[in-house]
Amino acid sequence: MIWSLVKILLFVAVIVAVTLGLGQLLETSGGVRVSVANTEFSLSPLMTILGIVALLVAFWVTLKIIGLLVAIFRFLNGDETAVSRYFTRSRERKGFEALADGLMALASGEGRTAMAKAAKAEKYLNRPDLTNLITAQAAEQAGDTRKAQEVYKRLLSDDRTRFVGVRGIMKQKLAEGDTDTALKLAEKAFALKPKHVETQDVLLKLQARSEDWAGARKTLNAKLKHGALPRDVHRRRDAVLALSEAKDVLAEGASIEARETAIEANRLSPDLIPAAVLAARSYIESGKPKYAARVVKKAWEAQPHPELAAAFAEIEPNETPEARLKRFKALTAMKPDHSETKMLLAELNIAAEDFPAARRAIGNLPETEPTQRVLTIMAAIERGEGSDDAVVRGWLTKALSAPRGPQWVCENCQTVQAAWAPTCGNCGSLDTLSWKDAPESAAAMPAGTAMLPLIVGALEDKSSAVEPEAEEAEIVTDHEVIVVEPSEDAEQEPAKAN
Repeated sequence: MIWSLVKILLFVAVIVAVTLGLGQLLETSGGVRVSVANTEFSLSPLMTILGIVALLVAFWVTLKIIGLLVAIFRFLNGDETAVSRYFTRSRERKGFEALADGLMALASGEGRTAMAKAAKAEKYLNRPDLTNLITAQAAEQAGDTRKAQEVYKRLLSDDRTRFVGVRGIMKQKLAEGDTDTALKLAEKAFALKPKHVETQDVLLKLQARSEDWAGARKTLNAKLKHGALPRDVHRRRDAVLALSEAKDVLAEGASIEARETAIEANRLSPDLIPAAVLAARSYIESGKPKYAARVVKKAWEAQPHPELAAAFAEIEPNETPEARLKRFKALTAMKPDHSETKMLLAELNIAAEDFPAARRAIGNLPETEPTQRVLTIMAAIERGEGSDDAVVRGWLTKALSAPRGPQWVCENCQTVQAAWAPTCGNCGSLDTLSWKDAPESAAAMPAGTAMLPLIVGALEDKSSAVEPEAEEAEIVTDHEVIVVEPSEDAEQEPAKAN
C-alpha cells in the first residue's frame, strides 16, 4: 500500500517536471544547452523532447525493476506468492474488472452477457470457484439449464463450493418435479450445512411430502437447535409430525406404539384437534375413559369441534340419549355461546326426542349462521315436532344452497380439504390447515362428521341402506332415516321454513 502511494507521488512529480520543462522549452530559441561534469551538450528542441521521452521510459523501467526487487525481497522473507503476484497483477486487474462486469450483468438480468464476462474473468483469474457460480446462475437466467447443471457439477469437486453445487442441482430437480432426487440432494446439502435455513425448510417440506415423519422431526429439531424456529412453533409442528407418525404406526397394526405416539402428539399440542381425537381413542382402547374425557375437554376448551364431540361420545357408546345429554354437560358448559355447542345440544336433544329443547338450543343460528348443518338440524326438529312436509322441504331446500360452515382450510393457499392432514394437498405446506369458514370461491368438500355426528354413528346400519340422489337431502332422527325430495311447492314457499 505504501509502495503504491510512493509510485503515484513519483508519477505526479514526473508529470509536473515534464510540464514545466516543455513550457521552458517553448520559450527557448536555438535549443537547450546541458552542462554535465564540465562538458556541455547543445540539443535542438526535437532532441530535447526525445531525450525527455527517453528519460520517462527509463524512469518507468526503473520503477518496474524496483517493484521486482521488492517482490524478490518479500519472497526471500517468506511470501511465496510475492513474485507470481508481481507478474500477474495486470491480469488480475483485468480479471476482476470482467468479474465485476459479470456480476452487474447478472443483477441486470443479462444472462448471456454475464456468461461472456465470467468466461473472460476465468481466462485472466483462473478462479473457477468465483466464475463458475456466476456462469451457473447466468445460464439459469438465460434458460440454459443443461449448461447450469454442468457448471454445478463442476462445483462439486471443490470442498469450498460443494454445497453451492448440491443446492443448485437440488433446485433444478425441484423445478423439474423430481422430488425423490431433490430429497436426496437436500439431505446431502443439510449434512454439509445444517445451519442453512433454506435447506432446512426444503428438506422438511420434502420429508413431509414423502411421509418420512421421523426424518422430518429430526430436521425440525435441528431448526430449533440452530435458532431457526421459535420454541412454541416447534412444539406445534412436532405435534403435527408426531400425530402423522402415530397414524402410520396405527396403519401398520402396532397399536401400542400408535397409542404412545398419539398421546405424545397430544401432550406437545393439546389444542391440536386430530391429536386430541386420536389420543382420546387411544385411551379408550386402553381402558382409561377418564384420561380420554380429560383430553377431549382440554381440546374443546381451545376450539369446539364435531370430531371432539364424536370422540367424547365413544367413551360411553351404549348409554341412553338422556344419559348422554347429561354427560355432555361437561363439554357444553365450557363454551355455551359457541355455535358448535349450540348445534351439539340440539343434536343431543333430537336424539332424546326433546324437540322443543332442541329448538331452544339451536337459538338464532338459522338467522345468524345458516349453514347446511344448522338448516338440516332445523329440518329434523320440524320433522320431529310433526310439521308439514312442506315446512321440512323448505329447510332442506335452503340447506342445499347454504354454505357448509367451518371446514379444514389451508392458511397458505385457501384450499379446502376433506379431512385434516399434516400437509396441504394443494401447496404442500406443513401445518397450515385450520378449522374455519372457507372462502366463498373455494369448493366445498364433504366432511364425515359435519352433520349430526352423534346420531349418524348410532344409525350407521340403517342409513347405509339409503342412497339419495344429488338433488335429495337426508334427515336422520333417533328412529329412522328420512329422504325428502325437494318439490316445486317447497321452492315456492321458503317462508314457511322460517
